[in-house]
Amino acid sequence: MKTGPDRRVDSPNCDARPPGAEITLVVVHSISLPPGQFGGDAIERLFTNRLDPEQHPSFREIAALRVSSHYLVRRDGELVQFVPVERRAWHAGESCWRGRSRCNDFSVGIELEGTDQDPFAPAQYRRLGLLVAGLRRRLPLRAIAAHSDIAPGRKSDPGARFDWRRVLLDLASRA
Repeated sequence: MKTGPDRRVDSPNCDARPPGAEITLVVVHSISLPPGQFGGDAIERLFTNRLDPEQHPSFREIAALRVSSHYLVRRDGELVQFVPVERRAWHAGESCWRGRSRCNDFSVGIELEGTDQDPFAPAQYRRLGLLVAGLRRRLPLRAIAAHSDIAPGRKSDPGARFDWRRVLLDLASRA
């Protein structure tokens, strides 16, 4: 399986990280648009400010958001990059990790195409493991957290169906 992204789709929803910011955290998210549906281009349209609010009722409340992620791992394992890791993607929102707020400043955001209720695909775990292992070679990463860990009470993703053991075992095998 390829280690770099399969495609790049540039998101304007990013900016410079604060001077001297060390990238020490990976934040795992999940997303599906429309909710519970997989495979379309709505996630890419959301991250590039092209989501049409008239295409689906659920898009009306999110179409004006300016959000992004560094990466998206599709159900089949395809890896799409939206923001270079050297830049700050707008994925975490109001957040805190181990006493540090503004997690976007020091994290890489990885979206998995999925929901809180559905299991993730084996290809997604393989690709996530490869991606994180590659990032660990380039960055001083020290932790991996769920979006729900850095924004408790506000976010629930990637949800209880996300199998952290698979990620950790995969990372251990690549160490």
